[in-house]
Amino acid sequence: MTDTDISLIQKRLLSRIDEKMQRLNSLRPFPAGAVKRLHEEMRLLHTYHSNAIEGNTLTLPETKLVLEEGITICGKSLQEHLEAVNNAKAFDLIEDIVKQKKAIYHITIQQIHELVMAGIIEDAGKYRTRNVRITGASKAPPDWSKVIKLMDELIGKIARSKKHPVETAAFLHHRFVEIHPFIDGNGRVARLLTNMYLITKAYPPIVLKKEDRRKYYRFLRAADAGNLSPFANFIAKAVDESLTMYLSISGGADELLPLKELALETPYSQEYLSLRARQGVLDAVKVGKVWYSSKRAIRQYLFVTSR
Repeated sequence: MTDTDISLIQKRLLSRIDEKMQRLNSLRPFPAGAVKRLHEEMRLLHTYHSNAIEGNTLTLPETKLVLEEGITICGKSLQEHLEAVNNAKAFDLIEDIVKQKKAIYHITIQQIHELVMAGIIEDAGKYRTRNVRITGASKAPPDWSKVIKLMDELIGKIARSKKHPVETAAFLHHRFVEIHPFIDGNGRVARLLTNMYLITKAYPPIVLKKEDRRKYYRFLRAADAGNLSPFANFIAKAVDESLTMYLSISGGADELLPLKELALETPYSQEYLSLRARQGVLDAVKVGKVWYSSKRAIRQYLFVTSR
């Protein structure tokens, strides 16, 4: 990763992220109750989607029951239950690591992996000592004997990076899974490390959704081929969406409302606004099958389209 002034992320998207971060910082400190609710929601969503990307079949409501009630879901494997509990505990761990002001280093990375894979593989928390092949991958991960050196280099680059934090987070995520330092669990740890890095830079955690699994892997393959830009923009869009969720704490113009309701205040239909949301032109987030936006975002969209 070279520190140049040329960003891999679309200028409009990056500007929107920076503007939202300024507004978010102006609202700190947040009400304790709201922070707790958002933490629990992000913890649940991250756990569900991160595991689902890897093939875990627990639904979102089932994951919620496992984490909050300790309920065993009939027809689901022990491993799937362990994956849910472990990933949620690891999410708590990265927040504790940030609070303790510990840097991303070998020991913290291995602690995260040990928790994620506890009871699932024997080598939880240990770098791999043999070579592996990844099904469907165009190239094999580096020889196991190079893992520690490559991880040293990655840790150093992240610590020295002067690039935009979102771009650095995308680089960290891709390079980590490219090195593939563990026998298994690399994707889950990469998503946790990405969040850990973002949180250290005062950004909220992000959720990479199972619905975007194909895009996720396609953009990672593009990065393997030397083009990190699609993946950096993919991560940036997740950051933008997370910022929207966090800003909604303040209510008012930032309160999230269904596009069906917001469309009544515009000359456009709900369907048209949904299209603009999918295109990334209208600042909006999709929760389940419903698009949400805010009065502030609608005003900005109407201002731009009227020029």
